[in-house]
Amino acid sequence: MTTEGEKTTTPGRPARRAVLGRLSWGLADQAASSISNFAVGIYVARSLGLTAFGVFSLAWVTYGVVLSVSRGLATDPLVVRFSGVSDASWRGAVARSSGTALGVGTVIGAACLVVGIAVGGHVGPAFACLGVMLPGLLLQDAWRYAFFAAGTGRKAFVNDLVWGVALVPAMVVAARVGTVAAFVLAWGVSAAVAAAYGCFQSGIRPRLTGAREWLRAHRDLGYRYLVENVGVSGASQLRAYGLGAIVGVSAVGVVRGAELLLGPFMAVLMGLSLVTVAEAARVVRQAPDRLGKFCLLLGGVQAVAALLWGAALLLMPDRLGELVLGDVWSAASELIVPVTLGVAGAGIGTGAAAGLRALAAARRSLRCQLFASTCYVIGGLGGAAAGGTVGSAWGVATATLCGSAVWWLQLRSALRERHQNPIPEVRTT
Repeated sequence: MTTEGEKTTTPGRPARRAVLGRLSWGLADQAASSISNFAVGIYVARSLGLTAFGVFSLAWVTYGVVLSVSRGLATDPLVVRFSGVSDASWRGAVARSSGTALGVGTVIGAACLVVGIAVGGHVGPAFACLGVMLPGLLLQDAWRYAFFAAGTGRKAFVNDLVWGVALVPAMVVAARVGTVAAFVLAWGVSAAVAAAYGCFQSGIRPRLTGAREWLRAHRDLGYRYLVENVGVSGASQLRAYGLGAIVGVSAVGVVRGAELLLGPFMAVLMGLSLVTVAEAARVVRQAPDRLGKFCLLLGGVQAVAALLWGAALLLMPDRLGELVLGDVWSAASELIVPVTLGVAGAGIGTGAAAGLRALAAARRSLRCQLFASTCYVIGGLGGAAAGGTVGSAWGVATATLCGSAVWWLQLRSALRERHQNPIPEVRTT
């Protein structure tokens, strides 16, 4: 069913306050989530050493790929099509969307469990434990996006606080066991607690039986977003595995350590990403002529913030860096400049990406992401072959900047196309 599109209006001060309020909750929520992730990463790096931290990082990257599958099929279509709709429409969509996320976690989790048992060694147990924890991890993430689609970011923030609180005793127990698998279990169990609390917050139970209906109804977006998202996380995973094969597993830990140094800024970047698509979709409905400026401001602010944070890291004393990362600091500090440039380039591109998502231009965004992911893998592995870990970081930075340029070219074309052929209706069911 479709409903007539809203007339173009000029947002006044109350509308701007509402936008700032939703963005603020997005930042607060991601801060809570990223602080938890940052704490886990630091704790594992200091507790288990560089090689074990590399194994944990491989499990983390794999989780990122599965999370991208879940978001592409379940929550991305939810945010694009059910942001700012009626409560009844939102609740029905969330039940099916969260059921889809839970189903993805169950299916892929079973596969991870089998692979982990078959592989064995140091890596196998970590992947087996990840497989068991995936349903809870993906359901917790689904609640966050559902709350932001409804404009109730406060509930997402509270949910991530619950996860963070549950992490504390779980990490203490994991530290006593002293294995990578124990830390993966602690991380996943605490997420499952938050996932269960999300059911209480929303008053909605995930409908596994609604997954097929959801996938069928939104296949025009879902499958393209699936490929697009997996292109991002899959490229990261290929780079991590390839770097481990070319340089060594410890190199994966070094890269992860450098990324942790940018953790506070990444909290801002990812926090904005939780709400930017929903906000851009509202701009499309209310003031479509402002979408280009909105995306440009979004990307520019993120890029400048990344450069400022990177500059601050360069001034950080070695003693403080060693206090944070332990033995990982020495090697990770050499990657600050290229990793910062890569994050700044990604910040520029996310502005355009939000615009393309809001326009439901799935074909254009898919082409952009496939190009950017290909560049990422080639730059990361080519750089590793030429210059080791540092070369890989510079290759990724270059690839990210090239990918961002393509995102903006595609957004400009999409805006021109929409201006010439305006779409009078938007789907809300």
